[in-house]
Amino acid sequence: MYRYDEFDQKIVDERVAQFRDQVRRRISGELTEDQFKPLRLMNGLYLQLHAYMLRVAIPYGTLSGRQMRMLAHVARKYDRGYGHFTTRQNIQYNWPALADAPDILLDLATVEMHAIQTSGNCIRNVTADHFAGVAADEVEDPRIIGEILRQWSTFHPEFSFLPRKFKIAITGSPRDRAAIRVHDIGIAIVRNAAGEVGYEFWVGGGQGRTPILAKKTRDFVAKRDLISYSEAVLRVYNELGRRDNIYKARIKIQVQEMGIEKFIAMVEEEWAQIRDSYLVLPEEEVRRIEAYFAPPAYESLPSVDPAFDAMRRDNRDFAAFVNTNVHAHKVPGYAVVSISLKPIGAPPGDASADQMDAVADIAERFSLDEIRVTHEQNLVLPNVRQSDLAAVWQELKRHGLATANIGLVSDIIACPGLDYCDLANARSIPVAQRISERFADLDRAHGIGELKIKISGCINACGHHHVGHIGILGVDKKGEEFYQITLGGSADENASIGDILGPAFAYDDVVDAVETVVKTYLGVRASEGETFLACYRRVGAAPFKESLYDAAH
Repeated sequence: MYRYDEFDQKIVDERVAQFRDQVRRRISGELTEDQFKPLRLMNGLYLQLHAYMLRVAIPYGTLSGRQMRMLAHVARKYDRGYGHFTTRQNIQYNWPALADAPDILLDLATVEMHAIQTSGNCIRNVTADHFAGVAADEVEDPRIIGEILRQWSTFHPEFSFLPRKFKIAITGSPRDRAAIRVHDIGIAIVRNAAGEVGYEFWVGGGQGRTPILAKKTRDFVAKRDLISYSEAVLRVYNELGRRDNIYKARIKIQVQEMGIEKFIAMVEEEWAQIRDSYLVLPEEEVRRIEAYFAPPAYESLPSVDPAFDAMRRDNRDFAAFVNTNVHAHKVPGYAVVSISLKPIGAPPGDASADQMDAVADIAERFSLDEIRVTHEQNLVLPNVRQSDLAAVWQELKRHGLATANIGLVSDIIACPGLDYCDLANARSIPVAQRISERFADLDRAHGIGELKIKISGCINACGHHHVGHIGILGVDKKGEEFYQITLGGSADENASIGDILGPAFAYDDVVDAVETVVKTYLGVRASEGETFLACYRRVGAAPFKESLYDAAH
């Protein structure tokens, strides 16, 4: 895990002092809200529907127990006792007072955390595969280049005021758990024919009102060229991106309008000019950062623990938890544990201060003091011995964190929606709660199998509805909430944008509509092993449209 050096700490401390003075001037009236807005946004502070919201960065989704305890402290002291984990592996606090914001940032700085560039038209928090460093199929730990890109992009003078926000995601495995194709830049770590490790670049992905999958711009970028190639992409975007139209300002629109071939040609031309400059990534710097992510001191353990096997065989609830929430680890005798932040009937992604403290305790005792945040709004314990899985499960159960639903119908992504966000047209959280209550029977959910539902309260798509197996978009029609349904989306290595089925459903009818979609799937799937997404791709939209709209009308 990366540790701040004196330069990192100085940057963060100086930013806290600077922001404290800006807040003082805003409260005193020396700054108007319009003058203050760009200053607060660069420090992660939003003004939402009812209050300010503070977004704290969790680079590439990695936390220690000490850092998680600080997040709990902030929730308890400055907010209403909880935090909301987001699809950018960040955490948001929905009720901080403006006067407290500098003190929150000061407290965060004591554990090497901040809110810098979690908003604004800059390069946002770099995200990565939440199984980084422990996935058996990994080429290389993506957090290494995640940290390199974080250092490169923080306060980059050329990219602090881009045409629009800019998001980077990295996967180190062929299995894409980082959703790289719906990012402005997506990077896959690969090996070339000579066995060298480098980077496959995808550019121009995004959701919002115009969902577009990223296009591949390079099959292989050598390690030494990581920064220079990234800079070339950003320079082309920064020069040509639309600053006159917020709806056309993202790089995805630039790539779409000029065509991928022309865009690649411009990037290559720019890259040729800077490739051998000061932007060459020194090997010794890569080695230095790499050392922070060296594997922990794993024990030599048998590949299968007899007590774990017996518990799984004899305890039905534990077996269900293992089936969905426990994943293979690259080291024999260890496992990766997903912690669901989607208990039945609760707001997706929320965790109380007490729960955060409990996760910190469990991580320190059972996971070599490491925690991950996923872009699907859950948590991960990446280093649990098989022999400790039963104890971890019991501890999670004690704190309401053992719901066995990872990847199932009730493991829903949802944006804050109209309950918090002043951009939203419709509520997201209550719809997610009602769907999870409808499918509360976990036996039934396990029988349905993998099914990713994603809900957005407006066209900005913060709930990633475009890439949900079932996507739900809230829209406003003459002051009433309606919900449009899409099917067939996916954010993995076989990414796809969902198909809009037809007219939207009223708030009171949308859960029944989801029920109809699920029943249709169960009726047309080829076998119990055929997932919803595989089934939809095989049969298409027709049977779902027929059953959905016949049922509705």
